[in-house]
Amino acid sequence: MSSKPTNFTPTVAPSSGLATALERNIEALAERRREETASASFQDKLADAIRRFAGSMAFVAIHAILVIMWVLVNSGLTALRPFDPTFVILATVASVEAIFLSTFILISQNRASVAADRRADLDLQISLLSEHEVTRLIVLVARIADKLGIEEASNPELDELKRNVAPEAVLERIEEREEPGK
Repeated sequence: MSSKPTNFTPTVAPSSGLATALERNIEALAERRREETASASFQDKLADAIRRFAGSMAFVAIHAILVIMWVLVNSGLTALRPFDPTFVILATVASVEAIFLSTFILISQNRASVAADRRADLDLQISLLSEHEVTRLIVLVARIADKLGIEEASNPELDELKRNVAPEAVLERIEEREEPGK
């Protein structure tokens, strides 16, 4: 597979109504993210900034340079007097830094998890609404087909599709399937 992006040309241009709805949705999501960022506490913003920096190549480069310099100085390979020949201070500093970095990352992940849960809830609500709307449309189309005398209106599969799905029943079924593997 090629990792190069391919030029995609749609065969049919999107309708202006679709483009408007997409633009509205994209802007609504962007606005929501801006609001979430603006409403974040100072601590959350600090944790996110540290996480972003700690995950950058600049962070890796700075650490590589500092560790190499530390090792060179404390190995006696420079004109500077060694101050940590056993590297105990280096190990301590690295351990404390790891504790703080992992704490900042956990804080940042907790915030991201809350946002992901909200988005998952939104996805679920939209899916449930869509399912309900499709069910109503199936009922309506089946009635129209019945009035027009179309045979497909008596298809037994349609009777099942006309019923609303109970999310609780679906969740129970999923849990039943998962339990034997525990």
